[in-house]
This record gives sequence, C-alpha cells and structure tokens, in this order.
Amino acid sequence: MYDFRGIATGGLPPGNEQSEKSMSNEEYNASEEAQREYGADNIQVLEGLEAVRKRPAMYIGDISGRGLHHLVYEVVDNSIDEALAGFANDIQVVIEENNSIKVTDNGRGIPVDMHEKMHKPALEVVLTVLHAGGKFDKGSYKVSGGLHGVGVSCVNALSDYLRAEVHRDGKIYMQEYALGKPTCDLTVIGETDHTGTTIEFHPDASIFTETVYDYDTLANRLRDLAYLNAGIRLTLTDLRERDEEGNPKTHIFHSEEGLKEFVKYLDQGKEPLIEDIIHLNTERKGIPVEVAMTYNTSFSENIFSYVNNINTIEGGTHLTGFRRGLTATLKKYAEDNKLLEKMKVELAKEDFLDGLTAVVSVKVQEPQFEGQTKTKLGNNEVSGAVQTAVSEALSTYLEEHPKQARAIVDKVALAAQARQAAYNARMKVQRKSPLSGAGLPGKLADCKSRDAHECELFLVEGDSAGGSAKQGRNSNFQAILPLRGKILNVEKAMDHKVFESKEIVSMYKALGVTIGTEEDSKAPNLSKLRYNKIIIMTDADVDGAHIATLLMTFFFRRIRPIIENGYLYIATPPLYKCTTKGKNKLTEYAWTDQQVQTFVDRHCGGDRNKLVIQRYKGLGEMNPEQLWETTMDPENRMLKRVDLLNAAEADRTFSILMGEEVEPRREFIESHASYANIDA
Repeated sequence: MYDFRGIATGGLPPGNEQSEKSMSNEEYNASEEAQREYGADNIQVLEGLEAVRKRPAMYIGDISGRGLHHLVYEVVDNSIDEALAGFANDIQVVIEENNSIKVTDNGRGIPVDMHEKMHKPALEVVLTVLHAGGKFDKGSYKVSGGLHGVGVSCVNALSDYLRAEVHRDGKIYMQEYALGKPTCDLTVIGETDHTGTTIEFHPDASIFTETVYDYDTLANRLRDLAYLNAGIRLTLTDLRERDEEGNPKTHIFHSEEGLKEFVKYLDQGKEPLIEDIIHLNTERKGIPVEVAMTYNTSFSENIFSYVNNINTIEGGTHLTGFRRGLTATLKKYAEDNKLLEKMKVELAKEDFLDGLTAVVSVKVQEPQFEGQTKTKLGNNEVSGAVQTAVSEALSTYLEEHPKQARAIVDKVALAAQARQAAYNARMKVQRKSPLSGAGLPGKLADCKSRDAHECELFLVEGDSAGGSAKQGRNSNFQAILPLRGKILNVEKAMDHKVFESKEIVSMYKALGVTIGTEEDSKAPNLSKLRYNKIIIMTDADVDGAHIATLLMTFFFRRIRPIIENGYLYIATPPLYKCTTKGKNKLTEYAWTDQQVQTFVDRHCGGDRNKLVIQRYKGLGEMNPEQLWETTMDPENRMLKRVDLLNAAEADRTFSILMGEEVEPRREFIESHASYANIDA
C-alpha cells in the first residue's frame, strides 16, 4: 500500500559549503590550466558493467528499497517472458536467510553455447553485457516485459554474488559471478531430465542503502503478475520466517480467470452496483487486449493499466482507447434507449467513470514509453485497437443485460448531478493568490518563508497539540494547521460533501491546491503548492492512528500527486521518556520497547526498578521544547515518507479499511494484528 521510509532531514555535513570563490588564485589558475588541456585522455570509458555500478540509479531508479526490489523484478520478468512465449508455467522465488534471492523457472534455459561474435558462452554474454538477450530478436520473443531493458546483467553488476544454473540439453550448467564479473568458467555439474533456469543473487551492500527484502512488496508484485498472466503459477517462499513446525512462509499465486479475478480482488470492501465482471480477452490489429471492469456504489474511479506486465501509472494510448470506447458505447446505449430524456445536466466524460473499477492489459511488440517516469504508452496504433475491442464487448453486454445496463446509466446520471452540486462547493476552496494572506484558513499558523521548497506544514490533531506545536516550531519555515477531531471519511462521501467539510476546505486552502481543470473536473493542480513537506502529526494511540489513516485516505483519493511526488510524511513522536533514578539523572526518548530495554541494559545494569518511564499517549502531554526536540527539529527527528509502491494494492486496502463492508475490514485487521498498536 504505502511504504514508510525513515529519512534523515538534517543539513549538509560540515565542509560541503565550500564554493569556487574560496579557492586561492593559485588553485584557480591550476584548475583553468586543466580545463584548457581537456582532451581525449580525459574521457573516461566505463567497460562492461562498470557504468551500472558507477550510476546504478540510472538503471534501476534508486538504490534504496525500491531499487533493491527492482532487481527481483528484472529476473522474474525474464521468466515471465518465457511463459508469454509458451515455454514456462512455473516460477519460484525464494528469499534466503541471508537476504539473497533465488528465482527458478521451468523454461527452455538460457542458451549456453558459444556466442559467435563475443567468443564466450551465451549465458555469460547475457549476464555481463547490457542490452544483450533474446528480447531483441523478434523470433525469440513476440513481446517481453521489463521497463528499462537492462535485464539480468544489471542485477549481476549490482550483486556481490550471483550464481546461474541452467538445465538444458540433458545437462546442468553452472557459473558464478561477483560484482558483474565471472569468478569461474561455465561448468557442467550434472545431468537433468528437465529444462529451466535458476538465478541466485545477493545485492551488494556497498551499493544499496537497504538490503533487507520485504515479503509483502514482493508478494504484491507476484500477485499482479499472476492475474496479468492467467495460468502461470508463481510461488514466493521466505526462509527467514518459519512456523512452529519449521515450515517457511510460503504463498502460491495462480489465476485461471486472469483480470476477471483481479477486479474481484480489487473490489473487496466495496458494495457492487452490478454483480457481473465484464471481461474481454481478444486481439485487435495484432495486439492482444484483455480488459475486465465492473461498477460499485463508490464515487471514485479506479482504472489500472498495464503494457507487457508493466504498470503504466501515467496511462497512455491504451487507456485513452479504453475510456473512449467506454464513454461512447454507454452514451449511445443510453440515448438509443431514451434513458436520459429527463436529464437537466449535460454529461461529461468523467461521469461515466464514477464507481468504475477496471484493469486494462495489452501486449505490444515494440512499446514506446514517454512521460516523466517513462511509464506512459505512446504507440498510437494501440488506442484504436483497445477502443474497438471495448466497444464491441460492452455493446454486447449492455444489450444482453438490460437491468444491469439501466443501473450503470442511472449511476452515470447521479454522477453528473453530483458533479454539478460539487462545482459551487469546490469554488469555495479556490483562492486568488496562494501566497497572499487573504483566503488562508483562520487556524493556520503560517511560516514566514514564502519559498515552498523549504516550507513544511504540520497537520496536527486537536487544538491542544496545535498549541504546543505552534510554540515549539521554527516559525521561519514550519507552519501548523490544527484539525478538529476526525476529518470526513472521503471513501464514503460524494464530491459536494467533501467540499462542504470545513476541515478539508482548510487543508485545500492552506496547501494552495486548486481542483478542476478543463480536461478533468476532479484533477488537482499542484502548481501553487505552498509546502514541500506535508507532515501528519497525530497522537501515538488508536485514535491518532485512525486520524492518520483518514488523512492518508484523503490524500490518496483526492490529491494523489501529493503522495506520488513524495510530499507526504508521518511524524514519529516518541512513545516513552526514560529517566534514570538518583542524583545524576540521565534522560533519553524511546520510540520502541526495544529501545527502552537497551536504555535499561546500558544505563541501569538491566534493572526496570532503576528507571522512571513516562508513556506519551498524546502530543499535548509534551511541552513545546520536548515536541521540538523529539519530533519537529530537522536535525534530530525521524520522518516516515508515504510512498505509493503499488497503486492497485493501495486502492484495495483503503477500500477495505475505510469502505462500507465490515467483514473484509475485520479480516484485514485480524490478519495484520501483529502490526497493530492497541492501547489498553
């Protein structure tokens, strides 16, 4: 759903502030001479995979948790490509006890014969040369996944150990690597009666800031792949965690109905408008198209699109084709059957999307990606193919199911009326100038700076904590907005109710976010965002956790770009104040029970009797100095950034936690009870 990451927020280390102006004349002249002599000898050529190790973020996105897990995806994508080509149906991923990863498939096995041009085994070429592999030969793979095309060679470059084992031609071949270079020759180690490839690797700790794999993150990706590729069996096993009988944690992901089951999974916790999942799996203009969709009674649009198993978070031509096919077909059906004659509001395209859950998946031979994150499909030919396929399938469904068709059209009409009602309410949120004092909410204690890049806004629970935060903050760059009680649950609310909520209107105004564009009346505009960090600061108890969840639901459903751009954070006030008894008192703050025990062992000789513990349940229990020192001071605090790692899983989780259905919420809470912080 979202990934909490601890972030150091202090300034630059001493010595980094030196500028060119501080150079001596002698040093500057030497530098000028060096620039004049700049020639061919100064050009650095990075051989083989050295470029990947030199600039890893260019190839895998970053070197934190996201990049760490991307290594697994690259290897799994190779196995998925074998499955798409019809040569594999079983993929196994194992997290070893030392946090290495082993991926095994039952495909054809990576070729091991000598490569004519490279004069080395094909396996070694695949593992040591960028952009080498069967994906570039249309005869080997019709379509392939993998966003950047760097493949397993990139994984090899960023691993301190990699072992490749290939079952092929009746023999078992093996070769080992370190830091992208082979440490032994390709060797035959046995005989076999099946085919397949096993890649085992351990990420290089000198490259990555995080080296511990998260089971749920990998499980979410494998679950998506199982739904996107019906019939393939994917198994995830974690050898680091075992039950009482010694069995490792394991989950099998397998789907026979593909996207149809995906939509059912996503819609858990939502009240269905129609019982059916409208599903099509066809091919148009040589492009395989699979779509599944349904309607529920919620007021949000949830469409997830994929190209060759890549989640295209910015959409693209396939999503455009889907929306055109959907809106044109529904509108024509409603007009032909005279279902909109009494409508006083003209329909807009977004009215057809309220309450829609859909997954669109296409397979494209040579996908062209564009956009800020290179996850927006640009192939023009795909739009028409998807539009035609959706129009034909939806027209057939509507004609054969008049009762469900009427329910969908009524939902569209209701959405149009709600949009009109929301327009006036939304206008109250807009302000002429977000940098002027006029229009700012009365409870906002704004900061002095007008540079959005250095400004922070704390969303604080209640007036009491707000008072402490106002007194303890650095008013130059920190703003405080107290919120009264629990804000509106936007998961259940229609648009006009959202914009009539005083607390939500206050947040919109304080942030400087406007809503509604010519293209989309619900689209948030962050061009005048007034703060670079929006920090949720609530009490460390059940009510505080509920308020934080309500706020995250608001940002996810109404201003998702705040999360996507990394602006949303959670403050982490300490749970305990630990003080030793006696004359020479020593005080430290603790965020976990383990930290308390460490304090006792270190300063009290292990005795709980020599310690005074104060348990903080509310921010109001801290004086302003304590709140600043522990939670607000950029030099000492720890913020948790809310990252959107999997939009589909986040949508499902918010629907379960904040939706109408009670049973899925109870099951979710029970299954995650070990993570819950429940106060007596």
